[in-house]
Formats: sequence, structure tokens, C-alpha cells
Amino acid sequence: MKTLIVTGGNIEKEFLLKTIKEREFETIIAVDNGLKALNEININPQHIVGDFDTVKSEILDKYKENKSIKIHEFNPIKDNTDTDIAIRLAIELNSDEITIIGGIGTRIDHVLGNIQVLKYALDSNIECKIIDENNEIQLIDKTTIIKKKDITKKYISLIPLTEKVEHINLKGFKYELKNGTLTIGSSLGISNEISKEEAIIEFDNGILIMINSKD
Repeated sequence: MKTLIVTGGNIEKEFLLKTIKEREFETIIAVDNGLKALNEININPQHIVGDFDTVKSEILDKYKENKSIKIHEFNPIKDNTDTDIAIRLAIELNSDEITIIGGIGTRIDHVLGNIQVLKYALDSNIECKIIDENNEIQLIDKTTIIKKKDITKKYISLIPLTEKVEHINLKGFKYELKNGTLTIGSSLGISNEISKEEAIIEFDNGILIMINSKD
């Protein structure tokens, strides 16, 4: 099942609507003020999650009247962010692919936190990406093959989420790497490009943040 999470961040409405039309999600989860963006393009989610400290009450009340939509309300004093809770819900719903829109914005603490909580999906072997018009962000913990025809943006950056990622081999990239190591504090993996029809990222252990960026 393909699930879309629309969370509170920078959301371009045209991009959101285009993504919904093209990817045909079976389930949409609105997270707090992400509901505002869905409301503006007249798309109903199946679930609404959050402590509702940012979404306007009149918007939320409109959806509370729809009995087919499940509302998951939480106390603002909690240990997990709303996006964290939404990812856990998507996993509980047996999603096999999760896309997050709105996870990138001006709150850098939330951006970093959203990247961290992608690990819940990774641990469940579920593909999970944070996307916007300029970036696609995901975590990888094993050999990954990227087909050039399947990516829409120019640059591929690899940043270690764990302290180090060892024995990295990059094949089919502009800057190839043989038996390399990426460690926290190094910029070695930034701004690579795929040079062949297929690129391969091989490594033995650790977790990489893989970012496909336009500019």
C-alpha cells in the first residue's frame, strides 16, 4: 500500500496535487497543519494526526464532521513529533511505500528530526522518502541500485547517519569510490552525479542518508 503523509512544512500546492495525481496513493495521512494544504486543494485524507497546535480549528472542525476520516489527537506535551507518530501509523497500516511532503521547511530542527525518524520505516524494510520540488531524501542500509531514468534530479549526495559507513563502493557515478569510508564530519559524499544508465552504492555496514537534489 502506498501512503502519503502531508506534514507541516513548506508545501507547494501544485507539487502536492501533481504528486497525488501521479502516484495514486491508497492512503493519505494529514499531520496537523499539513491538513491546511490538503484542504486548499480539496483532497480528503483518511487519517488526521497531531496535537493540532498549528492547524486552524475551523479547518479541523470541518473534517471532524466527516465520519469516514479517523482523527488521532495527542496531547501537545509528548515525547514524539507529529511526523514521527504519522510514520508509525503508516507502518501500522501495513504501508509498503511511504512518501512525506512538508517535511522540509524553515525549522531545521524539524528537518533533522524528520530525517532521523525515517529509520522507523527503514527498520521495517519500508521505502520512505521525504520529497519536495527540489529534493528526495531517504535512508539506505544496504546495496542500492539507482537507474538514471528513474531519478528526476541531478545530484546524489551520501551522508552518514551512523558514526561511520565502511567499505563503500560507488560505481556508475561521476566520482567513483572504491572501499571508501564516510564518517560524521566529512563532506566526501556531497554532490555526486550518475554518469551511466545504472549506478550502484555498495557498503557493508552503517546507514546512509541519500539525497537526490535538483540544485
